[in-house]
Amino acid sequence: MTGTEVAAIIAAVAFAVLVVVLVIFLLQLNKNITKSMEKVNGILDQTDKTVTVLTQDVDILLKQSEDLLVIGNDLLSDVTQKVETIDPLFQAVADLSESVSELNDSSKAMLTKVGEASKTVATATVVGKTAQTASRLFKKNK
Repeated sequence: MTGTEVAAIIAAVAFAVLVVVLVIFLLQLNKNITKSMEKVNGILDQTDKTVTVLTQDVDILLKQSEDLLVIGNDLLSDVTQKVETIDPLFQAVADLSESVSELNDSSKAMLTKVGEASKTVATATVVGKTAQTASRLFKKNK
């Protein structure tokens, strides 16, 4: 065996060891990738289940929200109708209030006139009594 043959054998053995180490490394890498993929698949399955449940819950919430909006619209429509129904009542109360105010003003004016007339009547009464007294005195003197 010459030096070249020994070098060739050493190179072949080194190459074989390198191939074995590389195969072991690749097998270990494959094993780790497989475990990682299983974990990722598990996470994806859980995510898919969660998304499915959330979708169902959101659908239920949307349906309930829609029902609430329908009820709210109906209630608002009902309140609007009732307000339209009682609007004339408020207008009548406003008109009545205005009429009462006008009546109050008229009553004050009438009381003022009655007060003035009372003073005139009182004065006339005093004058009349004075005239009666004077007339009696005048008749007695004759």
